[in-house]
Amino acid sequence: MSRIVVGPFNRVEGDLEVSLEITEGRVQQAKVNSPLYRGFEQILQGRPPMDALVYTPRICGICSVSQSVASARALADAMQLSPNQNGQLAQNIVLANENLADLLTHFYLFFMPDFARDEYAKAVWFPEVAERFKAQKGSATKQVLPARAAFLHVMGLMAGKWPHSLSIQPGGSAKPVDRHERLKLLMIISSFRQFLEEVVFDADLESVAEISSIEALNQYRDANHWSKGDFRAFLHISEQQHLDQLGRATDRFMSFGNYPLHGKTHFRRGVSGLSGEVESLNLSKISEDLSHSWMAGERAHPAHGITLPSLDNTAGYSWCKAPRLDGEVVETGALARQQVDGHPLIRALVAQSGGNVQNRMIARLLELALVVPQMQQWLTAIKVNEPFCEQAKLPESCQGVGLVEAARGSLGHWISIHKGKIENYQVIAPTTWNFSSRDQQGQPGALEQALENTPVLTSEKEPVNVQHIVRSFDPCMVCTVH
Repeated sequence: MSRIVVGPFNRVEGDLEVSLEITEGRVQQAKVNSPLYRGFEQILQGRPPMDALVYTPRICGICSVSQSVASARALADAMQLSPNQNGQLAQNIVLANENLADLLTHFYLFFMPDFARDEYAKAVWFPEVAERFKAQKGSATKQVLPARAAFLHVMGLMAGKWPHSLSIQPGGSAKPVDRHERLKLLMIISSFRQFLEEVVFDADLESVAEISSIEALNQYRDANHWSKGDFRAFLHISEQQHLDQLGRATDRFMSFGNYPLHGKTHFRRGVSGLSGEVESLNLSKISEDLSHSWMAGERAHPAHGITLPSLDNTAGYSWCKAPRLDGEVVETGALARQQVDGHPLIRALVAQSGGNVQNRMIARLLELALVVPQMQQWLTAIKVNEPFCEQAKLPESCQGVGLVEAARGSLGHWISIHKGKIENYQVIAPTTWNFSSRDQQGQPGALEQALENTPVLTSEKEPVNVQHIVRSFDPCMVCTVH
């Protein structure tokens, strides 16, 4: 048996190390270490509750809107306040803007460059893929970065700036939209849609969103040369490299549901497994296990938990806690969202091969096709002459919870207020779920399970399959350890 430590990782947000025990060319055991502690939850204690809207977006530079929305919803819950229609539409559009920009960035700048590495130099597809996706130098970068920058102008018009906007409030949005701005926003999204249809999919978004079976996906893939459309290129590589057999984790999926409007969420909330049957999500069953974390305290629900760093735990190997749902490991992210929501293609893929590298990436790209048309509908539904924000008084002592789906998965904020100050604030980020340490029962986290049995060559110091699996979760380590 040999042991290697992979890390720090490039093209991953934040610091990450993975310890691998390897026997006969396969990973026998993996331990995921988040080697950084930050302490936002302690910073918030004793501060005025509305300060959370200023501090929590600073948890991350790429998920800041998601943190803002979760914080605003926690405060709204504490106030017993519901945003009006314009407020909900504005929050949905701004959140979708960040989420989709993240999904696009991950595909082009984080994930695909791994296939331009020298390890694949002998592959038939390598010359075209290297020319297209090589890190910083590939032709895709010159197209994607301007398209992404133009798309993020939505954020400028609706939230003032990005990251760390202050427009998102418990009652909706502090930034109204007038008719001229709405027209400009529709033009920006239309331009982004054109980029997706011409460059990413080589097909209109509706036809991609309507792919409902593995057979239909294969028909789309084979309808043109594999280099026509970057999604088609990914499907070709996935077939050649068997990415559907790499990185299978727990096959238990959770989504908080996303984009609420009129009492419903556009993407459903719940828990699902391989069968596709959706169970209701019982938030009281969420707990954070500290048995293998460098944290003091006991396992607790986040409404009652603490985040107190301590190196006294001799079993600890990470600053990341181990969130569990009714004692079970769950995977969260785009694949989980679409599995819970019931997209027929994702249901078919998960039923066939579970949660793996290929299916996580397909779900991400599918969300681009699903959400952009919805953004256009949300903009059209805005009533420009009506309010965008409701007001309410925050009780002196109260509690609240704010749930949201960030690009990387389920994000929750729990706030407790006593005598007008924040008494306790706890955050569980998407990558905290996916990259958790072991728990009291010895259950590995989702990534740790996904890495087991991964083939590794003796000569590899940074095993390429490990890189694929880690990046398929699109980790955000700064959010993880917040």
